[in-house]
Amino acid sequence: MVKLFLSRGVHLKALIIGLAIIIGSSLTPGAGRAERVGTKRTELQRHDLSASGREVVQVRVDLDPAAVSPKHTHPGEEVIYVLQGAIEYQVEGQPTRVYKAGNVLMIPARAVHTARNVGSVEAAELATYIVEKDKQLVELVK
Repeated sequence: MVKLFLSRGVHLKALIIGLAIIIGSSLTPGAGRAERVGTKRTELQRHDLSASGREVVQVRVDLDPAAVSPKHTHPGEEVIYVLQGAIEYQVEGQPTRVYKAGNVLMIPARAVHTARNVGSVEAAELATYIVEKDKQLVELVK
């Protein structure tokens, strides 16, 4: 089976990492709810802005029940519209707050933040980023 994956262009290292994630999440109680497992990000559009060196990016983020995004930042502002469910946001310098479908919030540039689905159903948000062009959109923070 490994030979089949390798013949389709998947590197052995990626295969080993993938297997380690699957095995690790099945051995640890409550695991498998980290960003890579319980969160799906779908980029909807990306366009240059009239402001030099800036772009706008829109992403739909779907979070499984109890999914938590790791602490991270963005190289610009993030405007969030909650599409469905209830999402708790912890934003640096602000009190933790739960937002429900129809609520909006803005996260300042480079503010460390995290989000957690606090409902029993899938939650979703529309994230609009106004960011520096050619920068990594999401930077994880320890």
